[in-house]
Amino acid sequence: MQLEFCGEWFTIAADEPFVIGREGPLEIDDNPYLHRRFLEISSHADLWWMENVGSRLSATIADPEGNTQAWLAPGARLPLVYARTSVLFTAGPTTYELTVVNDDPTFLPTRPEEEVEVGETTIGPVTFTESQLQLVLALAEPVLSGRGSTTSIPTSQQAAERLGWTITRFNRKLDNVCDKLHRHGVRGLRGEAGKLAVNRRARLVEHAVASRLVTADHLPLLEKAPSLAED
Repeated sequence: MQLEFCGEWFTIAADEPFVIGREGPLEIDDNPYLHRRFLEISSHADLWWMENVGSRLSATIADPEGNTQAWLAPGARLPLVYARTSVLFTAGPTTYELTVVNDDPTFLPTRPEEEVEVGETTIGPVTFTESQLQLVLALAEPVLSGRGSTTSIPTSQQAAERLGWTITRFNRKLDNVCDKLHRHGVRGLRGEAGKLAVNRRARLVEHAVASRLVTADHLPLLEKAPSLAED
């Protein structure tokens, strides 16, 4: 088992847990919002597992094609069954992305990746308008432009300015996108007591990138003139 982070490769041994956080084999950085021990990869019963050993942060786990995705909350664990597994998480203003590579995967895909078209787009049972995709792209642009690195998610004001929208229009459409995904089972997007808006934006970006709701190929959509037809 191997792990890639920011172009650096790490080997994960079966006889010792591999820790991701501010301490451990993958010592990410001195981000005070990141747990000292956040994620742990270990081998049990002929399977590789990833466990969230932190107390506050969650991680988004997906196969590279976005066919399967999980939200790994504190205390949860799941098997790493794919040849490649993408992991995204946000601590404070910074979003991190890493890839776990399994040379002996338990599961291999049996169907080719389905293409996602820009415009009136359906991701599973969810349909998005062009302006909703533009909103997601404005938030996810730094991650999509620097895959495999650490990035900061734009504020709502910055994303609204990127699109040429008012902050009122942006917030209204952000509410619509998050509500739509929440109704289809995506967790962490509805405003709850004690959760700041930055957490909602971060979770939206993690989900959108991991599930391939948006990819780098969609970024030219950001350059299209803003449409007021949907308002």
